[in-house]
Amino acid sequence: MLNAAHATIPVGVVVERRRATSPWAETLWRPVAVLNGLPDALPWTPIATGADIATFYLGATQIRLYRTEANHYRANLKSRMPSLWVALRPTGEDPPFTLFAVTADPTEGESFTQVGVDLVEAVPMPPAVRRTIEAFVAEHYVEHPIYRRSRDETVAGTARQSVNSERKR
Repeated sequence: MLNAAHATIPVGVVVERRRATSPWAETLWRPVAVLNGLPDALPWTPIATGADIATFYLGATQIRLYRTEANHYRANLKSRMPSLWVALRPTGEDPPFTLFAVTADPTEGESFTQVGVDLVEAVPMPPAVRRTIEAFVAEHYVEHPIYRRSRDETVAGTARQSVNSERKR
């Protein structure tokens, strides 16, 4: 299989439901945390409930790591706040979302927003997940030199002269 992940990290996702203060929506949903490992809980298990806020264990998935994306993971780890991007897909029924994906690749996280209907949020990366990704990057990251093309001065000069001579006519 060409697109097989080189490593996977099992995680669970926690979402928050908050009462909206907007006239256009009754509730607001957002991912708030990613848990390292798989909790012993069923999807949509309530974690905490209050008057205006409730949190739920949404479910489990795996972060898939690909060696070709090691440079993106490395950039994420070097950022001020390493994050994981969680994408939820609306169901149109109850429960209101399914867990679409969790990624450590910022470019993939951004691509999740292109669909337009998915709910995508960056959440802090748990320390245990960070250590696993750091080890993966240490093993798979390859520095690629940047090649800059330079013009051949004789060809560039000749081309410039011919353009200038055409303008003078």
